Amino acid sequence: MAKPATTIHLQPTGGDYEQPVSERMRTFMRLEFLYRQMLYNCELETDWSTRATIGGLLEILAILSRGDVRSEVHKELDHQLDLLQRFQSQPGVDKRRLETLVHNLIQSRTDVDGIGTGYLQTLKQSDFLNAIKNRSTIPGGTCEFDLPEYSHWLRQSHGRRQQDLEMWIGAIRPLCDAVLEALWLIRESGQPVDKVAINGMYQHNMQKDAHCRLLRVTLPAESTLYPEISGSQHRFTVRFLEWSTVDSRAVQTGHDVPFQLSIC
Repeated sequence: MAKPATTIHLQPTGGDYEQPVSERMRTFMRLEFLYRQMLYNCELETDWSTRATIGGLLEILAILSRGDVRSEVHKELDHQLDLLQRFQSQPGVDKRRLETLVHNLIQSRTDVDGIGTGYLQTLKQSDFLNAIKNRSTIPGGTCEFDLPEYSHWLRQSHGRRQQDLEMWIGAIRPLCDAVLEALWLIRESGQPVDKVAINGMYQHNMQKDAHCRLLRVTLPAESTLYPEISGSQHRFTVRFLEWSTVDSRAVQTGHDVPFQLSIC
């Protein structure tokens, strides 16, 4: 089946704007963002795209090297499995679809287990990648005269570069694919509800038994507004801002704004 990452301004997906409200979701969404970007660039044949692929890979490695992300992914997969298995005895459930979802999660968990705790060692021990990583902290530090070996590798055929890229990406692919699977399920769990932000402002207090990890605000695709979302798992605020140009500071609209809110 098809699967679909403090106050911050968010990147839209169509008319959707998202805000994570837990540290696990922040990490997962950053990984999703970098992973999708990396896979996109990996398919392109230019050396600039390969540079972007390597840059994304190193950023993912930096995130995965902080804390035990693999354990967090495993916990989330177990949580999602537990939720889905509770539906198995309920009437009206599409059992074939449910079985597919459960199968996908079990497979993802098996794949994450299979990479083991030392799954990053190949990447961390690569002299080639470490040289690029160290020079990347310097503006323009990966240019030809700084890293001639990197420049020479970039001049190899696309197929030859792909062999190395697939090896490196393969080390993190099971974990990143599992993150995409979990985020897709979390997003699907939220039902959009019509809301109105009075004078461009909306505040929401969570119920005590709510288990919110992700907020989604949906506006019409042609809307000239965008939301700024801040808060926590207990209370959050949405302000709708009017944007004109990059030279002007966005301001909160004074109009009532109808929108859809999904609490996932």
